[in-house]
Amino acid sequence: MKRLYGATLNSLRGLDYGLRREAAVREEALFFAIGVPLGFFIAPGLGWYVAMIGSLLALLAVELLNTAVEKLADYITRERDVEIRRIKDLGSAAVFCMLCLAGLVWLAALALRCGLL
Repeated sequence: MKRLYGATLNSLRGLDYGLRREAAVREEALFFAIGVPLGFFIAPGLGWYVAMIGSLLALLAVELLNTAVEKLADYITRERDVEIRRIKDLGSAAVFCMLCLAGLVWLAALALRCGLL
């Protein structure tokens, strides 16, 4: 139980840091905050709602991981380095893929709700 408590504190500290200091994390958190109530009206059913909110949580998680990779890369070197640039670009691509997935899930739910599917 002590380990779980410590892990929870670490997670909350990381979330707090991301929300306070990283614009991209704040943007993804805003999508989540808006999506939770909005999803109730769009989701055609409970399973859809879980998928819609899950996709936003996954997006936030990928953004947090990307931020961690970027912070680590900056810690290693502040100089312009082609390999560090590639690493950061790969993290950015992961966020982009997750944005696309979340968008597809939400669009499919909306299309189903509107009778287009």
